[in-house]
Amino acid sequence: MSDDPAGLGSPGGGASQRLEGGPGPRVLERLDERECLQLIAAGRLGRLAYTGRYGPTVLPVLYKLHQKSIVFRTIQDTFTEEDLRTGIAHAEYQVAFEVDQYDPETLDGWVVLVVGPAHHLDTEAERAPIISAADDPWPEAESEHLVRVQPTRISGRRRRRP
Repeated sequence: MSDDPAGLGSPGGGASQRLEGGPGPRVLERLDERECLQLIAAGRLGRLAYTGRYGPTVLPVLYKLHQKSIVFRTIQDTFTEEDLRTGIAHAEYQVAFEVDQYDPETLDGWVVLVVGPAHHLDTEAERAPIISAADDPWPEAESEHLVRVQPTRISGRRRRRP
């Protein structure tokens, strides 16, 4: 069994693997952290995965990449906010965050998986720079809850024609 939670690793730990199937051969290649961050930065919709009070949970969330961390918002007092709080000072749940793009016609695409702690942005000092950052601010986020995932592990794979 692979220790790669996304099942994206190539046998033997090589950088790429030739795959068959679909319209022509494909290569599966590892993406470095820089490429992964570029792909994440270009997206807006990802999937948050964690173990909540009712078991494994995967939810689509709108996000931003802010200073190499992923920030998403939730509505105050929802199960997501409750599930991601430990109740212990300075203890944060580990979560996974996934972003991908896939072309069903060509079978080409990529996937990036980020693992890290989910930190609640509870103070105005934490929230203000994120809300006002970039070209697309989140004015509605002022009344919502923000969570930041600080990556401790980033991995990605791309499937493409050679």
